Amino acid sequence: MIVAIGSDHTGVYYKYLIKNFLIKNGYKIIDFGFHNKNGKQVDYPDFIHPTVKHVNDGIATFGIVICGTGNGAAMIANKYKKIRAALVWNKEITCLARKHNDANVISLPARFIKKNDLLEIIKIFFKTDFDEGRHRKRIEKIPIN
Repeated sequence: MIVAIGSDHTGVYYKYLIKNFLIKNGYKIIDFGFHNKNGKQVDYPDFIHPTVKHVNDGIATFGIVICGTGNGAAMIANKYKKIRAALVWNKEITCLARKHNDANVISLPARFIKKNDLLEIIKIFFKTDFDEGRHRKRIEKIPIN
């Protein structure tokens, strides 16, 4: 499975933790940056757009985007027609984003997730399946034609 990942300067450390964890567990990662850990500030859209585009175009199965609050990254991601990005910050929200919304991108708020919870959130995202049923018709109503 291919996972696209991208972050701004606030998410670099978490991005590397996630990336290393996923590689160790057999995932192929496409890393769209940001790569510098020297404190330089960057604009999150420059890294979120290419990450999400790869999911939208079917090149990657899932995407992970990270910025300070997760809001900006989620807003960008949800501009793409085939994306269902969920802003997640705990295990329960992550589980429901997959079960009920079939989220294919998660947006992580680097400033608000504890390091100890980060990889648990990632594990839950990848092990949780979409529940289908009543939720299928709801997610089919999301895109605007």
